[in-house]
Amino acid sequence: MTVILATACAIVYGTADFFGGLATRRTQVFSVVVLSQLAGLAFILALLPLLPGAYSGTALAWGLAAGLSGAAGMVLFYRSLATGVMSVVAPTTAVTSAALPVVFGLATGDRPQVWALVGVVLALGSVLLVSQDSSSGGHGSLSSVLTALAAGAGFGGFFILLAMAPHDAGLWPLVGARLSSVSAVALLALLTRRALKAGPGALPVIFAAGVLDMAANVLYLLAQRDGLLSLVAVLVSLYPASTLLLANRVLGERLRAVQVAGVVCALAAVALIAVAQHL
Repeated sequence: MTVILATACAIVYGTADFFGGLATRRTQVFSVVVLSQLAGLAFILALLPLLPGAYSGTALAWGLAAGLSGAAGMVLFYRSLATGVMSVVAPTTAVTSAALPVVFGLATGDRPQVWALVGVVLALGSVLLVSQDSSSGGHGSLSSVLTALAAGAGFGGFFILLAMAPHDAGLWPLVGARLSSVSAVALLALLTRRALKAGPGALPVIFAAGVLDMAANVLYLLAQRDGLLSLVAVLVSLYPASTLLLANRVLGERLRAVQVAGVVCALAAVALIAVAQHL
């Protein structure tokens, strides 16, 4: 079940990021972040009665901390998407966001099976392969790549902090995370006097990005509670594959042979981790 949940999470995250990237091309980054976060908050509040848990100040506090880290990552990520190549930015962010939880998980006692570790290495390698892009020689601009790395650190912190919440807390950590992220980004937009009005035709895309992102967060929370953080985080990091395929189909971004190889490696990594879970 862990592998299924984490893989589904990766697909939904990748789709959410694709919509987020489209939205940043139609309106300002802060508008996309704040409005998508509000859409996600409404979605999680609607789900709260369906997946009840034990409310506690501890769960909410870990969620609030995770939300601040995730908000920083999202602002940086959407900015890098707006200025860089989508099929470079997404994998760069993903490999960074995966590496931090893996190191944290192994340092705090995760002991995956040998084949699962092989899958981890293959998954990280697949992200690097997918990141190669012909239109930029395999690299984005230096500023967009650095911004993507910083965004990955924010997302990695989000995964780690969310995993620290009690397992019986239900969706309360995500409620806390979304409350803090919305507040932080809205305050930053106010201080910098950024308009939050969506551009023409951007609102449906922004809402789709927000709801899909929150749905992916729910899947991550469920997967992390069922399995090891070091494995779940790596499977989730494969989300650029779906972003890449959507960018290819919708935006016409061409796939190189090395990128296709990356997608194949990602599938092999999922298979290895899945097999290891049943050994």
